[in-house]
Amino acid sequence: MKKLLLTCAAILLTIAVNAQTGYQVGDLASDFNLKNVDGKNISLASHKSAKGYIVVFTCNTCPVSKAYEARLEALNKMYAAKGYPVVAVNTNDPVASPGDTYAKMQERAKEKNFSFAYLEDPDHVYTKKYGAMRTPHVFVLQKTGKGNEVAYIGAIDNDQQEANPQRDNYVQNAVNQLLKGEKPSVTSTKAIGCTIKWKKEVSK
Repeated sequence: MKKLLLTCAAILLTIAVNAQTGYQVGDLASDFNLKNVDGKNISLASHKSAKGYIVVFTCNTCPVSKAYEARLEALNKMYAAKGYPVVAVNTNDPVASPGDTYAKMQERAKEKNFSFAYLEDPDHVYTKKYGAMRTPHVFVLQKTGKGNEVAYIGAIDNDQQEANPQRDNYVQNAVNQLLKGEKPSVTSTKAIGCTIKWKKEVSK
C-alpha cells in the first residue's frame, strides 16, 4: 500500500511539474535554428524587419491543424508585411507519426503552397521549451528591447469548423492590438487540437 501511494505521489508530482513547464505571457522566448521545408535553417532573427512573430506549433496529420492551414496562410498574408510573420513548427516525432516526416512536410507545404516557414522540431527541443501541448498551439511574440516577449498563448480562434462568422479571432485581435501599441486584451486561451506525438524514450 505504501509503495502504491508513493507511486501515485510520484505521478502527481510529474503531472504538476509538466503543467508548469513552458513559457507564460510576459516571458522572453528563446530563438531557434530549425530546418525549413526549403532545406535552409530558419531562426526568428532571420526575419530582420519583424516586429514580432506568430509562432504556431502544428503538424501534417492532425485534423484540427489541417482545418487551420488556410487561416494560418491568411494570417501570414495579413501580417507578415506588417512585421508579424507566421512561423510554423512541426511538433511530432516522425517515427511515432510517419505522416510527419520531413519529406511529408515538404509535400504538404508544396501542396498547400505555404507562404510561411514550416520548420521541423523532431526532437521536441523547442516544443518542450515553449510548452506547446496541442496542435495547433500558438505563441504570439512581440520583439522588445529585452527580447521576444510572449504576448499571447493559445488557440487561433474559437471556431474549429470555420462555421461561425462571429467567432473570436484571438490571434488576429492580439496582433492588431500590438500593432497599435497596446497589450492584447485576451492574452491566454485553451489550445484545442490533437495531442503531440512524442518520441519514445529509449530504456537504458
